[in-house]
Parts: sequence; structure tokens; C-alpha cells
Amino acid sequence: MRISTRAQRIEPFYVMEVAKAAGVLAREVAHTDRPMIFLNIGEPDFTAPPLVQEAAARAVRAGATQYTQATGLDHLRERISGWYKQRFNVDVPARRIVVTAGASAALQLACLALIESGDEILMPDPSYPCNRHFVSAADGKAVLVPTTAEERFQLTAAKVEAAWTDKTRGVLLASPSNPTGTSIAPDELRRIHEVVSQRGGITLIDEIYLGLSYDDAFGQTALAIDDNVISINSFSKYFNMTGWRLGWLVVPEVLVPVVERLAQNLFICASTVSQYAALACFEAESIAEYERRRAEFKARRDWFIPQLNALGLNVPVVPDGAFYAWADCTSVADKLGISGSWDFAFETMKRAHLAVTPGRDFGTAETAKFVRFSTASSMAHLQESVERLRAMIAQ
Repeated sequence: MRISTRAQRIEPFYVMEVAKAAGVLAREVAHTDRPMIFLNIGEPDFTAPPLVQEAAARAVRAGATQYTQATGLDHLRERISGWYKQRFNVDVPARRIVVTAGASAALQLACLALIESGDEILMPDPSYPCNRHFVSAADGKAVLVPTTAEERFQLTAAKVEAAWTDKTRGVLLASPSNPTGTSIAPDELRRIHEVVSQRGGITLIDEIYLGLSYDDAFGQTALAIDDNVISINSFSKYFNMTGWRLGWLVVPEVLVPVVERLAQNLFICASTVSQYAALACFEAESIAEYERRRAEFKARRDWFIPQLNALGLNVPVVPDGAFYAWADCTSVADKLGISGSWDFAFETMKRAHLAVTPGRDFGTAETAKFVRFSTASSMAHLQESVERLRAMIAQ
């Protein structure tokens, strides 16, 4: 059977290879005194709060399970618009918001609407691998631009300007970022958008972790810049609805009918039950619970990062959002007599029964030196993980 060149361009998701190996070992050690701890997957250990679960059940009982319009429930778009006003003091009209089947669908729709075959999109290295594959699936090319800790592992206006060519269509950024948990300073983001706009390009920004910002200096939406910024967001991370597969896209008004037409043909609509459930995310009781959980994620970060540094797993930039720690494992790997984060991840899995994510998926700019720890797990798991790492290194 002939496989399309488009499909062949999509690289394996190596994170999942590690996860599969960890899953096999987890079954073997499940009933021992050291069961597997998973710090490799970026999924909150919290689930949807009570009001959201109750809203979903009501929708099912009421038979509210049929298709919605492709852009989503009008009431939900209004609620999202209100959240931008309440949380960020930014006016985002509901008519510019398209509800999607997760942030993945939002990225696919944006790329299909805006990228022609051969167009190049600049992205930071390191960055989330699936984002570059959305570009590739639209027959574009993701161009990874190496970044440094001094740049918070984010693109700068100067680097965008230097990397721009006749083939460049725009940039795809993420703030806060996966895998680093770092954000772009608002002033720098404005300068990047200025460079892009002057060249007739597009600024796409993945803001799915924006709700989990811990620093007011960074926790601002790029939509405050102007109406031409395209933002991708999700109910998965801050709103703790990963498996509900619900997200949204904010686009310039002229782009709404284009995205709607694509959504009608590719997805019909996002899950109706998930949409009705998400209405309850914006109730005062739910927001209070989300803020309590955000404080818990911050407390985990504040405890865990110093512990990693003390073990020699250096985190060069303290994450200001999300729930990740991007740690240089070089010195510890040398002590263990192994090379690079890939071997470190498997050694940690075998010797400490701890699953972490090697940097291989996230780019090529020294990513082989780094591992990503997820702090989306409980404080008890984080504490036990540190003890296991300390013991492993001491051996």
C-alpha cells in the first residue's frame, strides 16, 4: 500500500515510545513497594470540577446531544469572550471565537486556512512537536530557530527578522511553552508581531497554558496587541478537561467564515456535551476552584524546581506557567555513566521506577541534554520522585 508523502513527513512521537515502555514496566512493578510514578505526561491530575460534571450529565439527560453550528454554541462563545474581559481585561468579541474539537483542531484549521504548499513557519527550538506537524500536514514547512536560556527558550524579534526569507509565511509561538513552561515578555511579543506584520505575515500563538500563568508580568494574552493576532486555546489545561476534547480559536473577523467552512467539512462541530459542560467552567464557583488548583500547581513548582537544582538537574529558566520543568541532565548522566537524556530517561525508568520525557521530540538545539518533568502530578508523587532520584544518583 502506498503511503502519502504527507504522512511520511510526520515523525514518530517519541514521548509515546517512552510512555509505552513505562506502561509495560508499570504493570510489572504495580504490586511492589515502588510502583511507577509518571512525570512524563502533561495532563493535570485534577479532573473537571463538580459543576462541569453536573452540566454534562444534565445535557445528556435533556437530550442536548445533537450537532451545534460549526463555530460552537453562541452562549459558550459569549462565556469565553467574558472570560477574556474578566481575566485579562481584553475585549474579544464572541463573533471572532470559533469553538473547536480541542486545540489540535484549532491548530489544524488555522494552518489549513493560512498556509500554502511550501510556506515556511518560524518556530522556537525547543517547542512542542505536534505544532510543527500541523504545519507539515498543511504542506508547509516548520523552520526551527535555536533559542537559549537567556532568551527564555523563546523567539525574539531580532531572531525572527534574521530568519525571515521570501518563503516565510509567519510564526507559530507558544506562551507559556511546552516543554519549558516559559513565556514571551509582552513587549517582546509586540516587537515580534511588528516584524511579522511589516512583512505581511501571520502571528499564530498557542496560549493553551495561559490560564496557568504564575507571574503577572507574563500572564497576558497576545490578543491585547491587535485584532490580527491568531490565538489557539483549550479547555484541557487550566480548565482540567483533557479528554473532553474542547478548545477554541480566536481569529480576525474576516477569517471566521473561512474557518467555519473548513470546520463544517472536517469536524462538523465540537462535542455538544462537552460544550454544554464547558458553560459551567465560567461560574464563580468553578473559577474559584480553578484558581485554587492554579495555586497548587505553583506550590508544586516552587518546591520541585529547587530540589532538581540541588540534585544537579539544572533548570536554567524557572517556568512562569504551565506545569513543566526543563532540566539539563548532563552532569547527572555523566555520574551515571550514560549519554544524553534519552538514555537518562530509560535508566530513570528502570532504576527509579520514574517516567520522565527526554528532549528528543522537542527539537535539535541541545535538546538531547534536557529532560522534561511534569509537575501536573501530586505533591506526594513529586516528593517521592525526588527521593528516588537522590537514591539513584547516590548509587
